[in-house]
Amino acid sequence: MAPLKLGMVGGGNDAFIGAVHRIAARIDGEFELVAGALSSTREKAKASGEALGLAPDRIYGDFREMAIRENRIKDGIDAVAIVTPNHVHYPAAREFLKRGIHVICDKPLTSTLPDARKLVKLAEESDALFVLTHNYTGYPMVRQAREMVANGELGEIRVVQVEYPQDWLTEAVEKTGINKQSEWRTDPERTGAGGSTGDIGTHAFNLAGFVTGLELESLSADLQSFVDGRRVDDNGHVMLRYKGGARGMLWCSQVAPGNENALKLRVYGAKGGLEWSQEDPNYLWLTPFGEPKRLLTRSGSGARDVANRVSRTPGGHPEGYLEGFANIYAEAARAIRAKMAGEPIPADVVFPTVQDGLAGVSFVDACVRSSARDAAWVKLA
Repeated sequence: MAPLKLGMVGGGNDAFIGAVHRIAARIDGEFELVAGALSSTREKAKASGEALGLAPDRIYGDFREMAIRENRIKDGIDAVAIVTPNHVHYPAAREFLKRGIHVICDKPLTSTLPDARKLVKLAEESDALFVLTHNYTGYPMVRQAREMVANGELGEIRVVQVEYPQDWLTEAVEKTGINKQSEWRTDPERTGAGGSTGDIGTHAFNLAGFVTGLELESLSADLQSFVDGRRVDDNGHVMLRYKGGARGMLWCSQVAPGNENALKLRVYGAKGGLEWSQEDPNYLWLTPFGEPKRLLTRSGSGARDVANRVSRTPGGHPEGYLEGFANIYAEAARAIRAKMAGEPIPADVVFPTVQDGLAGVSFVDACVRSSARDAAWVKLA
């Protein structure tokens, strides 16, 4: 089949995440980038579009102009990827959703909880799909862990521990003028009230919920801004109470020297435990209670269909970050093609939705409220 026509908002020449999305969209040949509003200024947008080989009439100065024209022309885009700073997610997604163009949006859903709620309403009223790129849900062994928990192989879940430490903001790099990412990710006007909680804490929170299926009831958060003058948190410790009685702990930090992207999840139930690490993603450790620890490998003898379906290479050949993103794009493509054909979305298609995005923004909001009240227990708004 011909590739789906993809547009992109944000992700210009200097944007790391834009390149990641473009690579992921191409891996399985499901999408072709044909249009873009790639930067906040027309000059930069034009330069980025030309560098990517876009046709001159498909390079736009702003996302609204792009949404209007692409909706009108005969070969307009089927979907748009939104890879801007957080505060642009809502207004950009709004323009495409109301015109029936499918949206694939980077996380978090929005920079504020009111915008998240408005976006949920828009998505539910639109005929278009909304896909949120919590890419770690695309890893094969994460899919397997989710199935094992759902099948009851760990028994009733009791304890969830998830952490995501990094070290790249250990110093005030945002004040040097040499790192564009650090500038907007530490600016509450663009990133939202949460710093590390919004940037990587949402990934940890989403991963824990995706694998366990548990719904958060309340939390107690202690957030810090260790770097002088930083206006958002750069470290957070969060206690979690899940509905049904399970308990959890979440740590996110961007000031932990020696850590790059050390996302790790541990899940413990009445019958056993699971452990998965993003920096060693092709392995899943299973420990049935009272039995030796077992190593399950991607595409290995212990891998199941749910993991093999989203694997591309033989066991022993590492897959990771880009392939995880690509799996989200591949699932989005299957869902979009089903919608275009007037058919039900296949039951095995899995991707984070606008509701998952709302849960993530609600998590950040609750963390900020709790920390402001000396780590008081609060419910998600």
